Amino acid sequence: MLGGLDVGLMIRSVPYLAEGALVTILLTVVSVSLGMIGGTILGMARLSSNRIAYTLSSAYVGFFRGTPLLVQIFLVYMGLPGLHPGLSIDRWTAGILTLSLNSSAYVAEIIRAGIQSIDRGQSEAAIASGLTPRQRLRYVILPQAFRRIIPPLGNEFIAMLKDSSLVAVIALEELLRRSQLVVTRTYKPFEIYILTAMMYLVMTTCIAWLVSVIEKRFQPGIDGRRSSEHAA
Repeated sequence: MLGGLDVGLMIRSVPYLAEGALVTILLTVVSVSLGMIGGTILGMARLSSNRIAYTLSSAYVGFFRGTPLLVQIFLVYMGLPGLHPGLSIDRWTAGILTLSLNSSAYVAEIIRAGIQSIDRGQSEAAIASGLTPRQRLRYVILPQAFRRIIPPLGNEFIAMLKDSSLVAVIALEELLRRSQLVVTRTYKPFEIYILTAMMYLVMTTCIAWLVSVIEKRFQPGIDGRRSSEHAA
């Protein structure tokens, strides 16, 4: 005990909670990865001149950004099976599916904004060079847009890591759910939840650092500036 704080309990709980943290990271990585695939498609559809594609993608983004993630989890885990008696969705499938669908909506807006931020002159120069629309997108627009969307994608990753705690409501044993289980056994909520908060803080800090490294790596001209500095 340290000033009423059961440090021993916190130390003993670290391995058990660390397993839950690994589940949290796995949920986040899989969900955001799938979200990037879906979000890229949706983002392109949001920029499409096809009215059907634009309308459907806009409705999707509007729904998942405009409703609480907790409600979406209940809709997938309990709502979808209710539509068909033989349909059953396990906790893992429901958690990953819901988080991926939600992430797709936010990534779609990140992709759309990144592409729209590219100066129109870049496209005009690509057209003058004789590139096809697909080539312009692949070799000119997307590489530049990717550098600009790294920070918001990092923010989405951090947000999803924290939001993944909501799957605790369907008893999926990620970090928060395991914390709740320990609290029910020990009746020491402060020690366990402060430890949980610290573990989330470590994970988000590591992600922020990694995003910063990637952003510097893809920052245009940085190698040239360093070379000039060394030469001077």
